[in-house]
Amino acid sequence: MPPEALEITRKFMNKLVRILVKRDELTLEGIKQLYVNVDKEEWKLQSLCDLYETLAITQSVIFVNTRYKVDWLTDKMRSSDHTLSANHGDMDQNTRDINMREFRSGSSRVIITIDLLSHGIDVQRVSLVINYDLPTQPEKYLHRISHSGRFGRKGVAINFVTNDDERMLADIQRFYNIIIEELPSNVADLL
Repeated sequence: MPPEALEITRKFMNKLVRILVKRDELTLEGIKQLYVNVDKEEWKLQSLCDLYETLAITQSVIFVNTRYKVDWLTDKMRSSDHTLSANHGDMDQNTRDINMREFRSGSSRVIITIDLLSHGIDVQRVSLVINYDLPTQPEKYLHRISHSGRFGRKGVAINFVTNDDERMLADIQRFYNIIIEELPSNVADLL
């Protein structure tokens, strides 16, 4: 947890019991972490479509940072004949439940979501997480990419990085003491 959050817990909670794990004990084991330098935001969509044409993916989760972008990216991907589901807080609960059921059953192999609604995504066949947008805080990175490589399987996390995102990528690498490598040309062999 960030130090600010820990300070708030000290001020407002009675009989606080804290269980803390050192950052370097958090495991990202089994998850190959890569980035794609897309330079500009406008180039992300084409990069995503290229990835899906190149890779044979069982199931994947795509994270974006806003509800608007969930809708926008869903429309763009569907217009390119991709079958996918989407979830965000402005959708009614029934629609979200149907979308999650489709994803869990495998009738939809891709789900586009934001951080807040990612907690219910615990699907064994997820082999790929794409951070279409990098998280706004390094602490959210582990939660996002941990959706791949679950249940003892290998997973891959691919991060789209614009020129504006380079600092956040560096912050994530420093926060977790990791190196995120550039996407190799043989990425299909990783899945």
